[in-house]
Amino acid sequence: MDPLLAAVAAAIGDMSPIMQDIGELLVQSSQDRMRDGEQPDGTPFAPRSQTTLDRYAMLGLTFGAPLNVSGDMRNTLFYDADQDSAEFGSNAIQAAVMQFGAAKGAFGKASNGASIPWGAIPARPFIGMSDEDQDNIVAELSEWLEEAAQQRD
Repeated sequence: MDPLLAAVAAAIGDMSPIMQDIGELLVQSSQDRMRDGEQPDGTPFAPRSQTTLDRYAMLGLTFGAPLNVSGDMRNTLFYDADQDSAEFGSNAIQAAVMQFGAAKGAFGKASNGASIPWGAIPARPFIGMSDEDQDNIVAELSEWLEEAAQQRD
Protein backbone atom coordinates (compact mmCIF):
# COMPACT_ATOMS: atom_id res chain seq x y z
CA MET A 1 0.00 0.00 0.00
CA ASP A 2 1.17 3.50 -0.79
CA PRO A 3 2.71 5.03 2.39
CA LEU A 4 0.64 8.24 2.08
CA LEU A 5 -2.58 6.28 1.70
CA ALA A 6 -1.59 4.03 4.61
CA ALA A 7 -0.94 7.04 6.86
CA VAL A 8 -4.28 8.63 6.05
CA ALA A 9 -6.11 5.29 6.43
CA ALA A 10 -4.53 4.81 9.87
CA ALA A 11 -5.55 8.32 10.94
CA ILE A 12 -9.17 7.96 9.90
CA GLY A 13 -9.40 4.65 11.73
CA ASP A 14 -9.60 6.62 14.98
CA MET A 15 -10.53 10.26 14.56
CA SER A 16 -10.97 10.86 18.31
CA PRO A 17 -8.32 13.61 18.52
CA ILE A 18 -9.85 15.71 15.73
CA MET A 19 -13.38 15.04 16.98
CA GLN A 20 -12.36 16.37 20.40
CA ASP A 21 -10.89 19.46 18.74
CA ILE A 22 -14.13 19.98 16.80
CA GLY A 23 -16.20 19.54 19.96
CA GLU A 24 -14.09 22.10 21.82
CA LEU A 25 -14.32 24.50 18.87
CA LEU A 26 -18.13 24.25 18.79
CA VAL A 27 -18.54 24.72 22.54
CA GLN A 28 -16.21 27.74 22.61
CA SER A 29 -17.86 29.31 19.58
CA SER A 30 -21.34 28.81 21.08
CA GLN A 31 -20.22 30.26 24.42
CA ASP A 32 -18.79 33.30 22.64
CA ARG A 33 -21.99 33.83 20.67
CA MET A 34 -24.12 33.48 23.81
CA ARG A 35 -21.97 36.09 25.53
CA ASP A 36 -22.40 38.37 22.53
CA GLY A 37 -26.17 37.69 22.30
CA GLU A 38 -26.02 36.11 18.85
CA GLN A 39 -27.60 33.10 17.22
CA PRO A 40 -25.47 30.80 15.05
CA ASP A 41 -26.62 32.70 11.94
CA GLY A 42 -25.30 35.96 13.45
CA THR A 43 -28.65 37.59 14.19
CA PRO A 44 -29.18 38.92 17.71
CA PHE A 45 -31.25 37.00 20.24
CA ALA A 46 -34.86 38.14 20.46
CA PRO A 47 -35.21 40.76 23.18
CA ARG A 48 -37.16 39.99 26.32
CA SER A 49 -40.87 40.68 26.06
CA GLN A 50 -42.53 43.39 28.06
CA THR A 51 -44.33 40.64 30.02
CA THR A 52 -40.99 39.22 31.12
CA LEU A 53 -39.54 42.63 31.92
CA ASP A 54 -42.63 43.46 34.00
CA ARG A 55 -42.44 40.10 35.80
CA TYR A 56 -38.75 40.60 36.62
CA ALA A 57 -39.46 44.10 37.91
CA MET A 58 -42.32 42.81 40.07
CA LEU A 59 -40.00 40.18 41.57
CA GLY A 60 -37.19 42.70 42.04
CA LEU A 61 -34.87 40.74 39.76
CA THR A 62 -31.99 42.20 37.84
CA PHE A 63 -30.98 40.69 34.54
CA GLY A 64 -28.48 40.86 31.74
CA ALA A 65 -29.00 40.14 28.07
CA PRO A 66 -31.08 37.08 27.13
CA LEU A 67 -29.27 33.84 28.07
CA ASN A 68 -26.81 35.92 30.10
CA VAL A 69 -28.49 36.66 33.42
CA SER A 70 -25.69 34.98 35.35
CA GLY A 71 -23.51 33.41 32.67
CA ASP A 72 -24.47 29.98 33.97
CA MET A 73 -26.24 29.00 30.76
CA ARG A 74 -22.95 29.25 28.86
CA ASN A 75 -21.43 26.81 31.32
CA THR A 76 -24.01 24.12 30.52
CA LEU A 77 -22.58 23.59 27.03
CA PHE A 78 -20.64 20.38 26.56
CA TYR A 79 -19.43 18.03 23.86
CA ASP A 80 -18.98 14.31 23.53
CA ALA A 81 -16.49 12.98 21.00
CA ASP A 82 -15.55 9.48 19.94
CA GLN A 83 -13.59 7.91 17.10
CA ASP A 84 -15.92 9.08 14.35
CA SER A 85 -18.24 11.79 15.65
CA ALA A 86 -18.64 14.84 17.85
CA GLU A 87 -21.89 16.02 19.43
CA PHE A 88 -22.48 19.16 21.41
CA GLY A 89 -25.35 20.68 23.29
CA SER A 90 -26.62 21.76 26.69
CA ASN A 91 -27.98 19.78 29.61
CA ALA A 92 -29.72 22.80 31.14
CA ILE A 93 -33.37 22.19 31.97
CA GLN A 94 -34.36 25.33 30.05
CA ALA A 95 -32.18 24.63 26.98
CA ALA A 96 -34.97 23.32 24.73
CA VAL A 97 -37.24 26.26 25.58
CA MET A 98 -34.42 28.72 24.87
CA GLN A 99 -33.56 26.98 21.58
CA PHE A 100 -37.12 26.53 20.27
CA GLY A 101 -39.28 28.92 22.30
CA ALA A 102 -42.57 28.21 24.09
CA ALA A 103 -46.07 29.69 24.03
CA LYS A 104 -47.65 31.18 27.13
CA GLY A 105 -49.15 28.30 29.11
CA ALA A 106 -47.42 25.62 27.01
CA PHE A 107 -46.54 23.73 30.20
CA GLY A 108 -49.86 24.12 31.97
CA LYS A 109 -50.64 26.12 35.06
CA ALA A 110 -49.04 26.54 38.47
CA SER A 111 -50.97 25.72 41.64
CA ASN A 112 -51.98 29.39 41.87
CA GLY A 113 -53.49 29.25 38.36
CA ALA A 114 -50.70 31.24 36.68
CA SER A 115 -49.63 30.12 33.21
CA ILE A 116 -46.34 28.30 32.82
CA PRO A 117 -44.54 30.06 31.29
CA TRP A 118 -46.19 33.33 32.27
CA GLY A 119 -45.68 34.72 28.77
CA ALA A 120 -44.52 33.59 25.35
CA ILE A 121 -40.81 32.85 25.15
CA PRO A 122 -39.36 33.47 21.70
CA ALA A 123 -36.87 31.02 20.28
CA ARG A 124 -33.29 32.08 20.89
CA PRO A 125 -31.24 29.44 19.09
CA PHE A 126 -27.85 29.14 20.71
CA ILE A 127 -26.86 25.64 19.60
CA GLY A 128 -25.84 25.26 16.00
CA MET A 129 -23.01 25.92 13.61
CA SER A 130 -22.24 29.24 12.05
CA ASP A 131 -20.63 29.65 8.65
CA GLU A 132 -17.42 30.52 10.50
CA ASP A 133 -17.70 27.30 12.55
CA GLN A 134 -18.01 25.29 9.35
CA ASP A 135 -14.98 27.03 7.85
CA ASN A 136 -12.99 26.43 11.05
CA ILE A 137 -13.94 22.75 11.08
CA VAL A 138 -12.82 22.34 7.47
CA ALA A 139 -9.52 24.07 8.34
CA GLU A 140 -9.03 21.83 11.41
CA LEU A 141 -9.74 18.70 9.33
CA SER A 142 -7.37 19.83 6.57
CA GLU A 143 -4.57 20.48 9.05
CA TRP A 144 -5.21 17.14 10.77
CA LEU A 145 -5.09 15.25 7.47
CA GLU A 146 -1.89 17.05 6.46
CA GLU A 147 -0.31 16.05 9.77
CA ALA A 148 -1.48 12.47 9.27
CA ALA A 149 0.03 12.41 5.77
CA GLN A 150 3.36 13.63 7.17
CA GLN A 151 3.43 10.66 9.56
CA ARG A 152 3.97 8.22 6.68
CA ASP A 153 7.04 6.04 6.77
